[in-house]
Amino acid sequence: MSITQATQTDTHEFHADAECIYFTESLNHPSNNKILSRGKNDSASSRHLPNSNASKSAPPSLEEFIMKRDYTGAKVFLEFTLDSEEQDKQIIIEQWLAFCYFHLGDYQQALDQYQHIQQLEPAVEDLSLNRAVCMFYLGMYEDAQNLIEQIPNTALKLRLMFHLAHKFNNEEEVMNLLETFQLQVEDQLSVASMHYLRAHYQESVDIYKRLLLDNKDYTAINVYLALCFYKMDYYDMAQEVLDVYLTKYADSTIAINLKACNRFRLFSGRVAEQEIKNISDNGTFGADLIRHNLVVFRNGEGALQVLPTLLNIIPEARLNLAIYYLKNGEVQEAHSLLKEMQPTIPHEYILKGVVHASLGQQLKSQEHIKTAQQNLHLVGSSTAECDTIPGRQAMASAFFLYGQFEEVLVYMNSIRSYFVNDDIFNYNFAQAKCATGCYKEAEELLTQINDIDMKNQHTYCMILAKCHIHCGCPELAWNIFITRNSSSEAFLLLQMIANECYKCGEFWVAAKAFDMLEKLDPSPENWEGKRGACAGVLYGLVTKYEKSRPHNGIADVIGLLRDSSNPQAESMIKVIRKNANLLK
Repeated sequence: MSITQATQTDTHEFHADAECIYFTESLNHPSNNKILSRGKNDSASSRHLPNSNASKSAPPSLEEFIMKRDYTGAKVFLEFTLDSEEQDKQIIIEQWLAFCYFHLGDYQQALDQYQHIQQLEPAVEDLSLNRAVCMFYLGMYEDAQNLIEQIPNTALKLRLMFHLAHKFNNEEEVMNLLETFQLQVEDQLSVASMHYLRAHYQESVDIYKRLLLDNKDYTAINVYLALCFYKMDYYDMAQEVLDVYLTKYADSTIAINLKACNRFRLFSGRVAEQEIKNISDNGTFGADLIRHNLVVFRNGEGALQVLPTLLNIIPEARLNLAIYYLKNGEVQEAHSLLKEMQPTIPHEYILKGVVHASLGQQLKSQEHIKTAQQNLHLVGSSTAECDTIPGRQAMASAFFLYGQFEEVLVYMNSIRSYFVNDDIFNYNFAQAKCATGCYKEAEELLTQINDIDMKNQHTYCMILAKCHIHCGCPELAWNIFITRNSSSEAFLLLQMIANECYKCGEFWVAAKAFDMLEKLDPSPENWEGKRGACAGVLYGLVTKYEKSRPHNGIADVIGLLRDSSNPQAESMIKVIRKNANLLK
């Protein structure tokens, strides 16, 4: 088998590597996402949940709970006073309860509360709109859209429609609604969050900085700014901006989560998990986010239990679940999950390319391989990504699939210093080196790999054996074969050893390999290969050629020929014995 063929069977490893790095990236894509921008949507909806009379009617102690953002305490207080109030005040308390549930992140309970209020007092102001906001956070986009169609236009409704249009990929509606937005803070925050969701992070940064200049008391904008810096891989800068907010609100779930994501990128999942251990089980706002990221920090542990429930809530959940399937060899499941996803940002294109590459190899489908090439090449050649590490990996991946290994080396060499001890990078780098004839370097890279599963793969064995042969160590290649189980893959390995040793003049190992092949398949081709290899060994003995000499000289060659059923074997043995003196 040629090295090109061997490499093609292993492109999955190359792209699994690309996927791992891009997404942390192996399930390594912690979410810091704002969805609609959870913090922003909270602020918007909280202005409409209770009316002005509610604030006047609320007991001072309730106001203290709300000002301290102690929504759990506020909820308990409201539940305690609910039964003792008159009917008209009960409706106000019901609204405050829904408000607390919403800010605690319990959107289903908030929606149920609003529906209960709807039954008691349908005329409550903004009731349908608040229900629609809850539905949005629950991923019930069609229900939210149907509900708000009958509601008069308000600033909040238009913002909600704006984000629903994005969820429905209705670009025309997004642009139409964008034209209705004013310079007020809430509208600008929605525009910034849309840029964020589309990976236009610098545009979001510009809006947030401008808003901060005019509204220095809006401390939460620092969190949104930190989110953008995080997405731009400026983790230290993200933490610096985030600390401005954490200094004032040290118990913020969203801020602590983002700090944990920074720690994950800069250090490890274990360090990141320590940051959120105190908020992981307390049912606070952002609980879905924490559950998602704990899966990431724990390297995929609990993925099947957690991620499927978050597919329509946290965008990264779909990507990370697909990565989980890929890492566990469930390529079809990963493809089904992403089949309808239209990529809009680089890591989505990369993951889609990885999935199609893996599926194309599994099904031997050139159509899927071509789709993978297109997605990966698009990222690698884009002006925004061409000089980033993921961008260069994507381009290397594309050229790997094209079979243009000289180009692969150009891109992999440019980022090699970042992955010196990375097994998968070294594996792919070795394949490209081997394909371009750099066998010694490829051999060194392969022997550095520690991953046992990788070292047991058929392609790894094929490439390492070929490198051993071309580096003058054919016996090491033979040892790889004899440690493999009998299978069709072992047969292919044996064929490769026989042919490569013959081409390199390593005739004794070639003779042993062809002898084994003849026993398994007594075809004329295998006999001719064995005959030629034995002749090569004899020539080496006559000319004192040091390469690949049998331990017992001509006795070993005669032993191989005796095992053959081909009539020409006996004739060769007679000739060898007749000229034995010359062969000693």
